[in-house]
Parts: sequence; C-alpha cells; structure tokens
Amino acid sequence: MKLRVSAALFGLGILLLVLAVGLPLYVAPAVTKLPYDLEPTTSVAEATNARFLQITAEAETVTIEVPRADLRSTIEVLPQPGLTRDELPEKLKGDAVVWDVYQTVRRTDNDRDITAYSTQLALFRVSGTAAPWEDQWLKQDDSDETPRGNVEYSGLTYKFPFGAEKKAYPLFDRDVKKAFPAAFVGTETVEGIEVYRYEQRIEEEELYTPEESLQVLLGAFAPEATTGKVIYSNTRTYWVDPVTGVWIDARDQPRKELRPDIGPTTVLLDADFNYTEDTISSTVESVKKNRFQISLVGLWAPIAAAVLGLIALALGLRLFFQAGGGAGRHSARASVAGGPAATKVDQDPS
Repeated sequence: MKLRVSAALFGLGILLLVLAVGLPLYVAPAVTKLPYDLEPTTSVAEATNARFLQITAEAETVTIEVPRADLRSTIEVLPQPGLTRDELPEKLKGDAVVWDVYQTVRRTDNDRDITAYSTQLALFRVSGTAAPWEDQWLKQDDSDETPRGNVEYSGLTYKFPFGAEKKAYPLFDRDVKKAFPAAFVGTETVEGIEVYRYEQRIEEEELYTPEESLQVLLGAFAPEATTGKVIYSNTRTYWVDPVTGVWIDARDQPRKELRPDIGPTTVLLDADFNYTEDTISSTVESVKKNRFQISLVGLWAPIAAAVLGLIALALGLRLFFQAGGGAGRHSARASVAGGPAATKVDQDPS
C-alpha cells in the first residue's frame, strides 16, 4: 500500500514541478498580450470653461464663433476579433489585433457635438504599438468617406506596452499624424496603484488645412488677410500602470491658433481635458484584476506548484524507503522464525 501511495506522490510531485516551469514560460506570456475578445472600453474626459471653434449652419445662415463652455470627450474602443481573424495579413496574424475607436467631443450645456472622429487600426498585442496594416483608416468629423490606407499610424496609440519601462516612448498624434516622444518623468500613486508618469510636448506644429477651410476661417476672423496658417500645440500627461500598460489617468491640453498674414491671432481651441473620477475608478478596478491574473500565473502559482511538488516528492521518497525497509525487516523475522521449525522437521526420526 505504501509503495502505491509513494508512486502516486512521486508522480504528482513531478507533475507539479513541470507545471511550475511551464506556467511562466508558456501561460504567462499569453496573459501579457492583448486578447482577441477584449471587452469594449469607454473613457470620459472633461474640460472646464474651454474655448473652441464652433461652426453652426441653420437654414442658409452659417455662424462661426469661438465660444466658451464645458466639454466632454468620450472615447470608445471596440475590438474586432472577426476582422483580426479575416482581414489581417499572414505576417500579422497571431501578433496583432484590430480595433475600432470612436471619439466624440460635445458641449455639456446643450449636448451639441463639437468634433468627432472614428478610426480602424491594428496594434501589436504585446507592445501596443501600431502595426503596419495597409487597410487602416481615419475619418474626421461627419465625412462619409472611409478611405482605407489614408493614415499611417506609428508608435503607441491607445496604450503602453505590457511591462512599461522608465523611458521615452513615441506616441502618435492624430492632428499632426505623426509620433512624438512621451518622456518618463516619475513614479506616482493613483488609488493605491504605483504608476509611471509620462509627458508628451508638441510645440508650434503647423496643421494641414484645406484652402477652402482656411479661407472660411480668415473670412470670419481676419477678413483683410489673404493667407494664414493654423498652429497646434499640446501637452499630454499619462499615468500608466507599468504591468499592463493601461492609462489609469490622462490629461490632454490642446491649443490651436489661426495666424493670418494680416491681423491678430485668433485662438481656435484652448482646453484642458482630464479623466473623470468614474473613468479612473473603473480603470483601476480593471487594472487590479488584470494585475492579479498576471502575478498569479507568472509568480505565485509557479512558486506554489514548485513548493507543493517538492513536498510531494519528499513524502513519496520517504514512503518508498519506509516500505522497502519494512519489507526487509519482515523477511528477516520470517527467516529467524522458520529456522528452528525446519531443523525440527529434519531431526524427526520418522
């Protein structure tokens, strides 16, 4: 009986040790990748007393003004597992996922939309950087066209890498349509989670503005001008969970100015967007859950499996030697007991 139990414990110990090695090598990498079936997410940021360009068309009257009001920005991320499976080229299959992203900025006083955009892009599952996919697209405002390949994403877009480091990362800007560095500036704590803080600064970039749109702006704000340009600046701050690469908090401070060749500069946008408390709390809960899964598979489960495996091996070996030693002593006692009896039979005169 002891030999059977010993063999079972020995086999269990080997199995647990194999599991302890396999979890961090094969299972942990799977949970540090963007899943194909990621749940849709929504993040909300608000800007108080922002200045912004508003063009209103009513009947045959077009009003162009730069009012002040509170704004709310809503970003929805909708993973597309079907497109990931069917549309990505072979070189990206298994390594990238397709996301649809929608953003709407609207006034909170009258719920009127100010700007909107939608995009479809591919991201590498581990690094979070944009994947080179020819069919990606970006649609601004109310345009009916979704020309594939009209944008070339680069750098990070909507998350940082799993295992983010204390270094600068290139982060894509949708207005300029290129990546600018987001520098690591320090470590902070947000709702009990240690986060890395990154800052991206964009200084005095001229935005491409169609001539027709530029003339409309000049006619409204600098009628004596013949030409001009729109200048864009921004400072972005991200508080990132270094384990999952998720933005726990974010701040966006865009500014746009119309600078005509004749006449004063007009501020077209001046806002300070910050994540709402609900968005931060919801993100923190999600990060805590994902952190637990990653640490469980990558650290605690392997340690527990290794410890239990060693205990099982030790118990199995102990029972094995006990069973072997007991059998030897039993045989010796049988030989001693059987000796005189055999002698007695041999000496029987019959």
